Amino acid sequence: MGDFSNKVFDTVRHIPRGKVASYGQVGQLIGAPRSARYVGYALRANPEPGADPACIPRHRVVFKDGSLCKGFVFGGPDEQRSMLAAEGVEFEDDGRVNMKACQWDGRMQDAGADVEPTRPPADFDWKAELGE
Repeated sequence: MGDFSNKVFDTVRHIPRGKVASYGQVGQLIGAPRSARYVGYALRANPEPGADPACIPRHRVVFKDGSLCKGFVFGGPDEQRSMLAAEGVEFEDDGRVNMKACQWDGRMQDAGADVEPTRPPADFDWKAELGE
């Protein structure tokens, strides 16, 4: 895999159980804003999918509105939801992930408490960056 994909995989490995990140968020965290589509392409080629600690949990990456992947990537349209629900992820009535409750804050769990999260600065304008 290339450097971009390896950065995506490394970041996604840090998303904890019960939390999700958006494709755009992963792109921002690796220093490649506006690359959500390419994050998706990288995850489609994920060499180690799964929920085990040694795997790359691509099922924890969702669309910015909490929507799930509709394609075959997870073995069917309901597989991603099943995997997330098994980890305790909350869903809205319309089937989207409750992003307010479940979006990962970017903190690396294996880092010490004093380590700042790998995320954009506090004044970063997500709506402008994502074209909302």
